[in-house]
Amino acid sequence: MNGVRVREMTEADIDAVAAVRVRGWQEAYAGLMPQSYLNGMSVQEDAERRREFFSRGVGDVVNLVAEANGGEVVGWCCFGPYRDGDAPTGDAELYALYVRPAQVGTGVGRALLGESLDRVGERGFPRLRLWVLRDNARARRFYERAGFAPDGGTESYEVDGVSVPEVRYALRLDPAAG
Repeated sequence: MNGVRVREMTEADIDAVAAVRVRGWQEAYAGLMPQSYLNGMSVQEDAERRREFFSRGVGDVVNLVAEANGGEVVGWCCFGPYRDGDAPTGDAELYALYVRPAQVGTGVGRALLGESLDRVGERGFPRLRLWVLRDNARARRFYERAGFAPDGGTESYEVDGVSVPEVRYALRLDPAAG
């Protein structure tokens, strides 16, 4: 996408990020998790949670937004230290990456992922991990094209009584990049 700019998220971006996240879930996870759950998602409630998170300080978590020409927020991602339970592992984790549904395939996701990889590398993390729904073929192809591969980690969580399986992906980073 020409003219996309990636920058750190500010408090002023919260409403736009909540809309990107909720609409992204509703589009990407249709058929992969209960539709009743997706239909019940609220942009306003998501924004309220984000405001509370921002008010406490973001700590080691980095939130990035992608802006289109004119400053409209069209994508969001966040990353930070990977945690296996409560124990730090030394790796980083991409916690989320969402793009407005109309912008999927335009390069917004690649721009966000590229900036995240640069920043994770600058911080000296040896690997970036992420979790993706097992049956989300589009997301899995996206990450595989970027060099990620499943590392054998699996887990499931429950959404409205339905088990939703995930697989973990990892990308080893060039230690010289940081």
